[in-house]
Parts: sequence; structure tokens; C-alpha cells
Amino acid sequence: MDRNTEVSIEDDPEKLQYKNSFLDHKDKRNDFELSWKHSLKQVLAACIVHSLVIQAGINMAFSAVLLPQLKNSSSDMQINLNQGSWIASILTVSLPSGALIIGPLMDKFGRKKMCMLTTVPFIISWLLHVFATNLCYILAARVLAGFGAGLSTVGIVYVSEISHPKYRPMMLTFNSVFVTFGILLTCILGFGLHWRVMAKIFLALIILSLIGLFFVPESPYWLLIFKDDKQMCAKSIRWLYADSRIFEEQYQKVLESKQTLQETSKKSLHRKIKDNFKYYLEPVVLKPVLILLALFIIQQLSSAYVIIFYAVDIFRKIGGSFKHIGLIDEFVALILLGGIRFVMSIVLAAISKKVGRRVLMFISALGMIVSSFILASYMIFTRSDSISSVVPYTNGTFKETLLDRSTEPDGTVAVVLVLCYICFSSFGWLVIPWTLIGELLPVKVRGTLGGVMVSVAYILMFLILKVSPFLMESIRLEYIFLALGITNVIGLVFLYLFLPETLGKTFKDIAKYFDKNYE
Repeated sequence: MDRNTEVSIEDDPEKLQYKNSFLDHKDKRNDFELSWKHSLKQVLAACIVHSLVIQAGINMAFSAVLLPQLKNSSSDMQINLNQGSWIASILTVSLPSGALIIGPLMDKFGRKKMCMLTTVPFIISWLLHVFATNLCYILAARVLAGFGAGLSTVGIVYVSEISHPKYRPMMLTFNSVFVTFGILLTCILGFGLHWRVMAKIFLALIILSLIGLFFVPESPYWLLIFKDDKQMCAKSIRWLYADSRIFEEQYQKVLESKQTLQETSKKSLHRKIKDNFKYYLEPVVLKPVLILLALFIIQQLSSAYVIIFYAVDIFRKIGGSFKHIGLIDEFVALILLGGIRFVMSIVLAAISKKVGRRVLMFISALGMIVSSFILASYMIFTRSDSISSVVPYTNGTFKETLLDRSTEPDGTVAVVLVLCYICFSSFGWLVIPWTLIGELLPVKVRGTLGGVMVSVAYILMFLILKVSPFLMESIRLEYIFLALGITNVIGLVFLYLFLPETLGKTFKDIAKYFDKNYE
């Protein structure tokens, strides 16, 4: 193809419908061929957009650094236990609101613009931290940070729509890489920096993200399906795909998605289905929603997030000497767990281009089952004579003590098994359900329902995190891990029966899995 042909096609994208007829006769083995060289712009755009969720990871870990410094007697602001709990928890409470509102906003105004809007709450939040003079500033900042984290779910939708099917699984797992990087960065900086200095650094990071967003294109799917702008859609795809053949192929697929939606709309009109809500009851929408809902329920019941949030308390309940593995204080424990998550998220991103979602989830589930059952068995058989009790203090806090410490084993083995549980969960259950939002849901409802699913997931997380401390006080850990093992067995069965493979599949292929009559 010469240069003049390329220009004429971009000026009049309709010609692609005729020019690309030859694609139907091409060897299917050549479909989706895309070299690393020609995918670099997609990777760059994905990294810029995913940099937004660094802020989500930062704010998850920031309270672990902020609270000890505010409780220090030399701090210019003093807080009590109740105020500290609000600072930590209010982030999770406000997050679902951002996830719910971003869906209709991204459908109306575009994925890229909403990515840029997401930076605003984070910027204001860090400014409030920098100039805070009392608790109200901090609480307002945390509310805005949670709201911004909810808005940042637009990134999953954007990346799913600008990435080639060959690289989409890998690019979606970048989300977890950037979240865990934010957690790790916060813990490392928290060792020696004041929280106001950290706030200035994080403010600079989000401003850099905003600058980077100016240079990425809008989602071609949004431009065509929601704006019906074929010329801008073609320009967006041209930015993503320098190779003319791949450009033509992908533009044709976006056109087919538009045509499919139009045909679906006509069929709905023919059947006198006038209410858009009825579209949600179609198998192509309802089945993915039910699968995602079940995945998030199992994800939260598996309690990997509980272990991460309450790592030090759990390690103390296990007992034994932790100096053997370097767990000296809560910061080191958090860095260790954050490091495991970060490393595993990188490994997951590296292999997800070639290894399917089902395989990764199966490995994750099996690893969690084995580690939880071995941990429960180990604790049952080695701690049967060690009885714990909870002793209340006058200030309302609680401390667990062992009545018979002579039988307390070295907890190193148990701690290693807990870390194995986190390691395997980071390989699948903690990451993949989030990325599946951008793959399983149809384009037409991905923005709205994606926000709903994220909100549901975080509401479940909030409830589990609130209930868990009371469960750990009333039920011995070995029986809790036994229950977690059973939960993971249920999850494994569910994966086998219902989770489709999405590796290398187009959105149309995925839709056909849920509805055989989908055209």
C-alpha cells in the first residue's frame, strides 16, 4: 500500500469496508499478528493511563505511614484512636461512589477525558494534605482520594478498548502492577520522610500522569459507538497501529462492533423491547455480570485482602519468633507483603500474553487451597495445647495472650505458609477478576456496569475488613484458614464450570460464548 492510499482511507474511512474485503479471504493464522515494535504505542498509552492507579495503591498504604506520625507527640496535629480509624476506613467508604458515577460519565464524555478528570480529586487531596492544619483537612483529603480511586476504574475500560487482543490480557494486568507499585513506594518512602513531604511527591506524580494523558488518543470504540465519528476513530486506531495491515484489520473489527450493535438495536425494536434495561437481561450482559459478581464474592471471602490489611495482627496470633524472616515491625511486614504482590503482578503481566486467564486462575486457586489446608493442619496439630485469650484494657483496646506459652511452636513455618497464600492469591484471585471487567462486559454497557461491579467489590471488601477483626477474636486462626480452604475449593469448581477463556479473543468472540445467537 502506498502513502496516498493510506491518506485517502483515513480521509474517508467508509472505503475500508470495501478495501478490507480481502481480509475475509486471508489465512486466519495471520489474524492478530502484531510485533512488539508495533505494540509499543499501546503499551505506552496503557502505562500512562494505569499510572492513575498508582494513586489508589498509595492511598491504600498511606494511612499506615500517616497514622503513626500523627500519633507521635511531636506532631503538629494530634489524633486519638477513633479519629485514626476514620482516617484509615473513610477511603474505602467513598470509593464506590466514584466507581458508580464514572460509568455514565465515560460513556457520555469519553474515556480519555474521564481519565484526565480522575486526576483532579487526587490533586486536591494532596494539596489538602500539604496545607492541612486540622483533622478536617485530612478527612476531606481521604474522601477525595477514595472518590478518585473509584474514578480511576475508567482506566480498565480504556485499556481494554485500545489494546490488541494478543496483548490485552498483559496490558490489563498492568493495573495490578501499578497498584502494588504505589503500595510499595509508599512503604519505602514512609521509612524516612515526613508525610507532608510524601504528599508533595505524590502530588508531583499525579501531575505527571495528567500531562501524559494529553498525548494518548481517545478510545476508538467510544468514538465510533458513542460519537459515531468514523474519521476520529480511524485516526485513533492509526495512532495505535503504525502497521497499515493491522490498522485496517482493527478498524474493520471496530466497524463490525458498531454494525453488530445496530443490528441488535433493530432486533430489539422488532421484538418491541423499548426499555434499555431489558438489554441487561440479555445473556451477553447478564451472564458476565453474574460471573463477575460470583468472582468478587469468592475473592473477598478468600480473605487475601484481610491478610494484607491485618498482617501484623495475624502474625502475632500465629506466634513464634519472626526475626528469622525479618518481620520486625508493621512497616517491614507491609513491605514484605507489598513486595510479594509487586513481584507477582510483574510475573503475571509477563506471562499473561501467552497463558490464559483460566489457567492462571486455576493455578492461583490450587495454590491457595494447598497453602490454606496445610497451614490449618499445621496449626491444629502443633498448637492444640496452646489456648489464646483476649484481655481487655481500660482504654478499650484488646491484646491477645497465650495461656500456655510452653507449648507455643515457632511460628516461622506458619508465617511462610501465610506468605505463600498471599503469593498464590496475587497470581490470580487478587488481580484477574478486576481485569475481567474490561473483557467480559459488552462495550455498550462496560462503562456503567463496570462501575457497578467495582462498587460492589469494594463494598464487599469494606464489610469483610470490618467483620474480620471480630472473627479473629472469637475463632481460632486454624479454623479460619480451614474455612478459607473450603471457600477456595468452591472457587475452583466455579472457575471450571463458568469462567470462559479470553486470551486472544475479540469482544465479539467473548459475546458469542455467552450468547450463541449473537451476531
